[in-house]
Amino acid sequence: MIIDGVELRIVGPDDAAGLAEALVRNRAYLSPFEPVRPEAFYTERGQWERIEQQLQGRAEGRLLPFVLVDAATGAPLGTMNLSNIQHGPLSSGCLGYWVDEACRGKGLATAAVHEVCRIAREEIGLHRVEANTLLDNHASQRVLTKAGFLAYGVAPQYLHINGAWRDHRLFQRILHDDPPPS
Repeated sequence: MIIDGVELRIVGPDDAAGLAEALVRNRAYLSPFEPVRPEAFYTERGQWERIEQQLQGRAEGRLLPFVLVDAATGAPLGTMNLSNIQHGPLSSGCLGYWVDEACRGKGLATAAVHEVCRIAREEIGLHRVEANTLLDNHASQRVLTKAGFLAYGVAPQYLHINGAWRDHRLFQRILHDDPPPS
């Protein structure tokens, strides 16, 4: 899928160097919203190892790891991950994402969230997608709201972000009301 010159596709090992560069470039911008990471995370090797783990999760049906890339250059501009995929009565997954600071405010994240939800519904058959934001991450909350998510609560001390346990606003998007596949 291509949105305004940006492609959303499954991440691959060849994306490791570009992702490392993008993460280094966006490190200060993302730090208020991310866990404290080891220095190795910001290297090509660290990203290659992460991608290998993500692709293993995909092979096991637990994760869909996407990368957003400039369609002309192939340079990574962010990621979208649908993790904790559960089938059966829950039929749900958890969405996490980041977009390059230079791309913020252009509708890219919203369009990509819509596409991941379409894939979750039409290709995986999920009933629901959840996403969670820091209480003061208003930009991400706007993305989720524009993409059809509804806030349904607050989880105290939900994730260890930027060096401390942080409260998060919980969002979900119901994709359909059909029963889960048997």
